[in-house]
Amino acid sequence: MDDASIDLQRAARDAAYSMPIEEINPADPELFRTDTMWPYFERLRKEDPVHWGVSPHEDVGGYWSVTKYNDIMAVDTNHEVFSSEPTIVLPDPADDFTLPMFIAMDPPKHDVQRKTVQPIVAPNHLAYLEPIIRERAGKILDDLPIGEEINWVDKVSIELTTMTLATLFDFPWEDRRKLTFWSDVATSAPESGILGTTDPEEHENLRRQTLFECVDYFMRLWNERVNAPPKPDLISMLAHGESTKNMDRMEYLGNLILLIVGGNDTTRNTISGSVLALHQNPDQDRKLRENPGLIPAMVSETIRWQTPLAYMRRRAKRDFELGGKTIREGDKVAMWYVSGNRDEEVIDRPNDYWIERPRVRQHLSFGFGVHRCVGNRLAELQLKIIWEEILARFPRLEVVGPPRRVYSSFVKGYEELPVVIPTRN
Repeated sequence: MDDASIDLQRAARDAAYSMPIEEINPADPELFRTDTMWPYFERLRKEDPVHWGVSPHEDVGGYWSVTKYNDIMAVDTNHEVFSSEPTIVLPDPADDFTLPMFIAMDPPKHDVQRKTVQPIVAPNHLAYLEPIIRERAGKILDDLPIGEEINWVDKVSIELTTMTLATLFDFPWEDRRKLTFWSDVATSAPESGILGTTDPEEHENLRRQTLFECVDYFMRLWNERVNAPPKPDLISMLAHGESTKNMDRMEYLGNLILLIVGGNDTTRNTISGSVLALHQNPDQDRKLRENPGLIPAMVSETIRWQTPLAYMRRRAKRDFELGGKTIREGDKVAMWYVSGNRDEEVIDRPNDYWIERPRVRQHLSFGFGVHRCVGNRLAELQLKIIWEEILARFPRLEVVGPPRRVYSSFVKGYEELPVVIPTRN
């Protein structure tokens, strides 16, 4: 960590511990862009683990932050009290642009829609995908320049995960980067500038226009698949599924966004995070290279350390006491996975990146209960394969500058990670 980063972290710690605790707003995206949210969560876990705060954004307003591991588990596994409807993010959906999706539904509708797409990540289909992913990973790595700076996020992480996602959808190969763009737009804030403007109203209008273009593209694919025999791809599964074949346009778009973001964004940010984590912890990098059998453990530790989705939102369906606080019916609740994964009372040495960690699969990043990540095994498979192929080719990867992080308190990820593959000595 350079001097500027050290100064930034010190300033964040001073701010986190000097401000009135009721003023802490962990959903501020700037904290995540600068990677300075850690002391705020540390203080909340110590002093106010079930914390009421108010965002300055009208569509967020007041919300509870649940920051400790066991409290998060208590919320995540109790869908009878804590509803996923109408959305899994803190901002409320606009009345004229609500996107139903099965992750933002409660049982029984959630269960039958989830079951429709679950075969795509069944063990037999993962076994089919593994050699395909491996071949693509190898080609991506073989095409990288040696001794030249590259943006690892774009050249490797996005490319591999977008190829996999295109296969899951049986999406036109030449247009696969549209999936990346739609994923980024779906979760973007005006400050990202991804649509060429930082004006909130103009950004939102362009965002809606882009997402309508997304669903129009997918409607053409739906119409092709619904008039053909069922096939093992996500669009065909949705088109022929009893619980999904009669979805309206907005529900189709909602589930598409869920599958695109879930199948692409989270995995790509963990791939990038693994390169950064091993660079920042050279002792762990050395252990991995000396013993490639540690790759599965490294994958799990990276998923904990990175926590690619920082939180999930719930809504209380009735009054409920948690951590000595009364959460009222209708209140928003943010389960901060990123904080629970650093809970000192549950996880030993939580701030260390430790690939030989006992119980390395003990983390919150995939969620728990009925909404546990449906694609978790596919995410782990892609990470495992890319690192097996990296170790087979490159003695070292050098991160040559600071990462540029996503402006979001929901998606915890990277826009850029400058990497050089050194020439062999």
